[in-house]
Amino acid sequence: METESEPYVRLATLRQLHQVVADLNTARSLADTLQTVADGIVAGLGYELACVNLVRPDGDLVVAAFAGNAAAEALITGRVGSRASWERRLSMGEAWDGLRFIPHTEGWVLLDDDVPQWHTEGPDPRFEDEWHPEDRLYAPMYASGGELLGVISVDRPRNGRRPGAWGREALQMYAFQAAIAISNARLRANMQRALVRLEREQQALRASEESFRQAFEYAPSGMAIAEMGGDQHGRLLRTNDALCRLLGRPASVMRRYAFSDLVHPEDIGTLLRTSAEGGRAELRLGRRDGTYVWVSLRNSVVADAADGPRFLLTHVEDIEERKRHELQLAHRASHDSLTGLPNSAELRARLGARLCRRPQSVRATAVEALDAAYETGGEARIHADEHGFRAGGLDFSGGPDPGLYDHHVHTVAPATDIDDDTKGLAVLFCDLDGFKSINDRFGHHTGDAVLIEVARRLTTGVRDGDTVARLGGDEFVVLADGLGAADAADLAVRLRNAIIPPIRVDGRAVRVGASFGIGWASCGMSAEEVLQSADQRMYIEKRSRSKAHRRAG
Repeated sequence: METESEPYVRLATLRQLHQVVADLNTARSLADTLQTVADGIVAGLGYELACVNLVRPDGDLVVAAFAGNAAAEALITGRVGSRASWERRLSMGEAWDGLRFIPHTEGWVLLDDDVPQWHTEGPDPRFEDEWHPEDRLYAPMYASGGELLGVISVDRPRNGRRPGAWGREALQMYAFQAAIAISNARLRANMQRALVRLEREQQALRASEESFRQAFEYAPSGMAIAEMGGDQHGRLLRTNDALCRLLGRPASVMRRYAFSDLVHPEDIGTLLRTSAEGGRAELRLGRRDGTYVWVSLRNSVVADAADGPRFLLTHVEDIEERKRHELQLAHRASHDSLTGLPNSAELRARLGARLCRRPQSVRATAVEALDAAYETGGEARIHADEHGFRAGGLDFSGGPDPGLYDHHVHTVAPATDIDDDTKGLAVLFCDLDGFKSINDRFGHHTGDAVLIEVARRLTTGVRDGDTVARLGGDEFVVLADGLGAADAADLAVRLRNAIIPPIRVDGRAVRVGASFGIGWASCGMSAEEVLQSADQRMYIEKRSRSKAHRRAG
């Protein structure tokens, strides 16, 4: 029996307490720690029964460990008591410093609550401090922040007495150490779960990276990762084999470039818009041999969670065949199938692109009126609508949006005076003389060969940038910009002289002449009006020459 005045008893208790506390720190898991707490009370603090009630996430307390009686352990381990019932017990108990004691004389009111409990029958106490089987002693365990972790309950002291000051302090100290051990065990468990989760995430990340690497490296079409933002924007960081083969450049060389270094100069604007916005574009990239290949670029922005957008993942698809087919279709739609020259529709489109509906004379008058309006202090007003515009008291009509200060270079016609130095857009309408007789006599095969050769001679006789078009049948049109009246007349003579030499077809020589009419394009005229004007002049020129002279040129 404990005699608190005997120092050797206290020393033995301290040794036992030291050992059980040491055992707390060797437990591997939270469950092991809780059972060690219960076992330590039985082994070191002199109680026959010990129960550890642990606070669950929902606030209720569950019997997490039991020591001292196998039958009781099997009966109540895992059972749950409500938080309200536990708080009632802790509040009604006698405060023994950090402990709570409820004597058997008051405990009867707790028999029907939901807290799991175990007690044995026994005789009433014979002494004042003798332990009754229905006495209850609790040691709450608190975390460092004051949060309740759980409650230790003990029963049946081996000496049969209620603990004195020394026994109470030992139990209270043990509960404090148990709270630390449980907190550490929870921390270790959380860290282990976090490590397991992190390892799984890293494994998934490694698997994802490997999948991406294989998909990137072995993709049948080109792939590239480029830097986004900063001074190195667009620099290639990584390219796959397909892109290197497409451009004929090794990966080590590709890393020296940005896409802007490889793109065709005419497509640089398209590339910059695509790089800034993501998305896709069709443009040309340069090969190592100096040629260009049409590709479709599809960009995806790879964002970094901390720093924002960082990289561009670019998919590069070879569309050379499709583009060549599209260009062939476009060329067929705008060019004559026999001669390869621009056809009638393309001729009218090119001519119409140089003309507007507003004559130059009207524009000049409007500008003068605007200047006069400013000189009068702004009293004159300018009004524009869908029919034209008015400046001051003048009314100008004939076209939408007057555009007084637009950048359109108005096309004007030189004066009929051969000495006029005005340069304009000459329209030479050419009709072959004697072509019908060749067709009738030798057949369409010979006629086609003549048309092809005439087209070649006309194309050879004009400058780069001039247009030679086949209007239809044996009619051709030449658009030559920047010519004066004398220049246009000289060009017509040169082209006629180029056409009249004999043309050999299937071993025979045939010969055609040509009649030219010169018209001039000017703003305020439509393309059709310009062509009709040149056509009329051509017929005037044709009728002015005898039939014999037409064939001779």
